[in-house]
Amino acid sequence: IIGFRGNLIGRAVIEYCEGGPPVKNFISIGGPHAGTASVPLCGSGFLCVLVDALIQLEIYSNYVQAHLAPSGYLKIPTDMTAYLQGCKFLPKLNNEIPSERNITYKERFSSLENLVLIMFQDDAVLIPRETAWFGYYPDGAFNPVLPPQETKLYTEDWIGLRTLDEAGRVKFVSVPGGHLRISRSDMKKYIVPYLTPSCGSSKQSIRRILSY
Repeated sequence: IIGFRGNLIGRAVIEYCEGGPPVKNFISIGGPHAGTASVPLCGSGFLCVLVDALIQLEIYSNYVQAHLAPSGYLKIPTDMTAYLQGCKFLPKLNNEIPSERNITYKERFSSLENLVLIMFQDDAVLIPRETAWFGYYPDGAFNPVLPPQETKLYTEDWIGLRTLDEAGRVKFVSVPGGHLRISRSDMKKYIVPYLTPSCGSSKQSIRRILSY
Protein backbone atom coordinates (compact mmCIF):
# COMPACT_ATOMS: atom_id res chain seq x y z
CA ILE A 1 0.00 0.00 0.00
CA ILE A 2 1.22 3.48 -0.87
CA GLY A 3 -0.45 6.20 1.20
CA PHE A 4 -0.79 9.49 -0.64
CA ARG A 5 -3.64 11.61 0.76
CA GLY A 6 -4.96 8.35 2.17
CA ASN A 7 -2.32 7.30 4.67
CA LEU A 8 -4.66 6.69 7.58
CA ILE A 9 -7.15 4.82 5.42
CA GLY A 10 -4.33 2.60 4.18
CA ARG A 11 -3.31 1.88 7.75
CA ALA A 12 -6.93 1.18 8.68
CA VAL A 13 -7.08 -1.44 5.94
CA ILE A 14 -4.10 -3.16 7.53
CA GLU A 15 -5.33 -2.94 11.12
CA TYR A 16 -9.07 -3.41 10.72
CA CYS A 17 -9.76 -5.71 7.78
CA GLU A 18 -10.46 -9.25 8.90
CA GLY A 19 -9.46 -11.71 6.20
CA GLY A 20 -8.09 -8.99 3.93
CA PRO A 21 -5.17 -9.62 1.59
CA PRO A 22 -1.80 -9.58 3.36
CA VAL A 23 0.15 -6.32 3.04
CA LYS A 24 3.93 -6.69 2.81
CA ASN A 25 5.01 -3.05 2.59
CA PHE A 26 3.31 0.18 3.62
CA ILE A 27 4.81 3.37 2.21
CA SER A 28 3.38 6.46 3.89
CA ILE A 29 3.91 9.80 2.15
CA GLY A 30 3.40 12.66 4.60
CA GLY A 31 0.72 11.00 6.71
CA PRO A 32 -0.70 12.52 9.94
CA HIS A 33 -0.17 9.29 11.87
CA ALA A 34 0.01 10.81 15.34
CA GLY A 35 -2.58 13.45 14.46
CA THR A 36 -2.30 17.12 13.60
CA ALA A 37 -2.75 20.05 15.97
CA SER A 38 -4.23 22.42 13.40
CA VAL A 39 -6.92 22.22 10.74
CA PRO A 40 -5.08 21.11 7.58
CA LEU A 41 -4.84 23.33 4.50
CA CYS A 42 -6.00 26.40 6.39
CA GLY A 43 -3.09 28.83 6.67
CA SER A 44 -1.97 31.69 8.85
CA GLY A 45 -4.15 34.65 7.74
CA PHE A 46 -6.47 36.41 10.18
CA LEU A 47 -9.67 34.82 8.86
CA CYS A 48 -8.06 31.41 8.74
CA VAL A 49 -6.86 31.66 12.34
CA LEU A 50 -10.39 32.68 13.34
CA VAL A 51 -11.97 29.78 11.47
CA ASP A 52 -9.36 27.43 12.91
CA ALA A 53 -10.23 28.57 16.45
CA LEU A 54 -13.99 28.26 15.87
CA ILE A 55 -13.68 24.78 14.42
CA GLN A 56 -11.45 23.65 17.25
CA LEU A 57 -14.06 24.74 19.80
CA GLU A 58 -16.49 22.14 18.43
CA ILE A 59 -14.08 19.84 16.62
CA TYR A 60 -15.04 16.81 18.68
CA SER A 61 -18.81 17.29 18.42
CA ASN A 62 -20.77 14.56 16.65
CA TYR A 63 -21.79 16.94 13.86
CA VAL A 64 -18.27 18.09 13.01
CA GLN A 65 -16.88 14.58 13.31
CA ALA A 66 -19.50 13.38 10.82
CA HIS A 67 -19.07 16.21 8.29
CA LEU A 68 -15.43 17.38 8.38
CA ALA A 69 -12.97 14.64 7.46
CA PRO A 70 -9.84 16.21 9.04
CA SER A 71 -11.64 16.32 12.39
CA GLY A 72 -11.10 12.58 12.58
CA TYR A 73 -7.38 13.09 13.07
CA LEU A 74 -7.23 16.52 14.70
CA LYS A 75 -5.50 15.99 18.03
CA ILE A 76 -5.29 18.95 20.40
CA PRO A 77 -2.66 17.97 22.99
CA THR A 78 -4.12 20.32 25.61
CA ASP A 79 -7.59 18.76 25.27
CA MET A 80 -6.85 15.05 25.42
CA THR A 81 -10.00 14.10 27.34
CA ALA A 82 -12.25 15.55 24.64
CA TYR A 83 -10.07 14.00 21.94
CA LEU A 84 -10.29 10.49 23.38
CA GLN A 85 -14.02 10.79 24.02
CA GLY A 86 -15.12 12.65 20.89
CA CYS A 87 -12.70 11.96 18.04
CA LYS A 88 -14.18 9.08 16.05
CA PHE A 89 -11.24 7.81 14.02
CA LEU A 90 -7.64 8.35 15.15
CA PRO A 91 -7.92 7.25 18.80
CA LYS A 92 -9.23 3.86 17.65
CA LEU A 93 -6.69 3.55 14.83
CA ASN A 94 -3.82 4.29 17.22
CA ASN A 95 -5.22 2.08 20.00
CA GLU A 96 -5.13 5.09 22.35
CA ILE A 97 -8.28 4.42 24.36
CA PRO A 98 -7.22 2.34 27.40
CA SER A 99 -10.54 0.52 27.76
CA GLU A 100 -10.73 -0.34 24.06
CA ARG A 101 -7.23 -1.54 23.19
CA ASN A 102 -7.32 -4.24 20.54
CA ILE A 103 -4.31 -6.57 20.34
CA THR A 104 -5.37 -7.60 16.83
CA TYR A 105 -4.53 -4.14 15.47
CA LYS A 106 -1.02 -4.50 16.83
CA GLU A 107 -0.63 -8.02 15.46
CA ARG A 108 -1.73 -7.01 11.97
CA PHE A 109 0.33 -3.82 11.79
CA SER A 110 3.49 -5.40 13.17
CA SER A 111 3.26 -8.12 10.52
CA LEU A 112 4.49 -5.67 7.87
CA GLU A 113 7.81 -6.49 6.25
CA ASN A 114 8.60 -2.81 5.75
CA LEU A 115 7.09 0.42 7.02
CA VAL A 116 8.40 3.45 5.12
CA LEU A 117 7.52 6.79 6.74
CA ILE A 118 8.28 9.79 4.54
CA MET A 119 8.36 13.23 6.19
CA PHE A 120 8.66 16.53 4.30
CA GLN A 121 11.22 18.92 5.76
CA ASP A 122 9.19 22.04 4.90
CA ASP A 123 5.74 20.62 5.62
CA ALA A 124 3.50 23.46 6.81
CA VAL A 125 0.23 21.49 6.58
CA LEU A 126 0.91 18.85 9.22
CA ILE A 127 1.44 20.32 12.69
CA PRO A 128 3.97 19.14 13.72
CA ARG A 129 5.59 17.73 10.58
CA GLU A 130 7.09 14.93 12.70
CA THR A 131 3.64 13.32 12.90
CA ALA A 132 4.59 11.72 9.58
CA TRP A 133 7.04 9.64 11.66
CA PHE A 134 4.56 9.19 14.57
CA GLY A 135 6.31 12.00 16.46
CA TYR A 136 4.05 14.38 18.40
CA TYR A 137 3.60 16.71 21.34
CA PRO A 138 3.36 15.34 24.87
CA ASP A 139 -0.10 15.18 26.41
CA GLY A 140 -1.04 18.57 27.83
CA ALA A 141 1.48 20.76 25.98
CA PHE A 142 2.57 22.06 22.59
CA ASN A 143 6.25 21.74 23.46
CA PRO A 144 8.49 19.95 22.80
CA VAL A 145 7.88 17.77 19.76
CA LEU A 146 8.64 14.23 20.89
CA PRO A 147 10.45 11.89 18.51
CA PRO A 148 8.38 8.77 17.83
CA GLN A 149 10.53 6.66 20.18
CA GLU A 150 9.52 8.87 23.13
CA THR A 151 5.76 8.81 22.61
CA LYS A 152 3.48 6.54 24.61
CA LEU A 153 2.23 4.94 21.39
CA TYR A 154 5.79 3.73 20.79
CA THR A 155 7.02 2.96 24.31
CA GLU A 156 3.85 1.04 25.21
CA ASP A 157 3.72 -0.42 21.69
CA TRP A 158 0.00 0.16 21.18
CA ILE A 159 0.01 -0.68 17.46
CA GLY A 160 3.33 -2.51 17.09
CA LEU A 161 5.47 0.41 15.92
CA ARG A 162 8.19 -0.38 18.46
CA THR A 163 8.07 -4.05 17.48
CA LEU A 164 8.59 -3.12 13.84
CA ASP A 165 11.35 -0.62 14.65
CA GLU A 166 13.29 -2.98 16.89
CA ALA A 167 13.15 -5.57 14.11
CA GLY A 168 14.69 -3.04 11.70
CA ARG A 169 11.56 -2.84 9.57
CA VAL A 170 10.84 0.89 9.90
CA LYS A 171 12.47 3.39 7.54
CA PHE A 172 12.31 6.98 8.75
CA VAL A 173 12.80 9.04 5.60
CA SER A 174 13.15 12.83 5.44
CA VAL A 175 12.89 14.57 2.06
CA PRO A 176 13.07 18.25 1.07
CA GLY A 177 9.98 20.16 0.07
CA GLY A 178 6.52 21.08 1.24
CA HIS A 179 3.59 18.78 1.99
CA LEU A 180 3.37 15.94 -0.56
CA ARG A 181 5.88 17.69 -2.88
CA ILE A 182 7.90 14.58 -3.47
CA SER A 183 10.36 14.62 -6.34
CA ARG A 184 10.65 12.02 -9.06
CA SER A 185 14.14 11.09 -7.84
CA ASP A 186 12.94 10.60 -4.25
CA MET A 187 10.05 8.46 -5.49
CA LYS A 188 12.51 6.25 -7.34
CA LYS A 189 14.77 6.09 -4.30
CA TYR A 190 12.29 5.56 -1.47
CA ILE A 191 9.17 4.04 -3.05
CA VAL A 192 10.01 1.98 -6.12
CA PRO A 193 12.36 -0.47 -4.30
CA TYR A 194 9.38 -1.69 -2.25
CA LEU A 195 7.25 -2.43 -5.31
CA THR A 196 8.08 -5.92 -6.47
CA PRO A 197 6.55 -6.47 -9.90
CA SER A 198 5.36 -10.01 -10.39
CA CYS A 199 3.19 -9.39 -13.43
CA GLY A 200 2.61 -6.91 -16.22
CA SER A 201 0.02 -4.92 -14.29
CA SER A 202 2.51 -4.29 -11.46
CA LYS A 203 5.08 -3.03 -13.96
CA GLN A 204 2.48 -0.71 -15.46
CA SER A 205 1.72 0.64 -11.98
CA ILE A 206 5.39 1.44 -11.44
CA ARG A 207 5.54 3.23 -14.80
CA ARG A 208 2.50 5.31 -13.83
CA ILE A 209 4.17 6.29 -10.55
CA LEU A 210 7.38 7.31 -12.32
CA SER A 211 5.41 9.44 -14.77
CA TYR A 212 3.79 11.38 -11.90
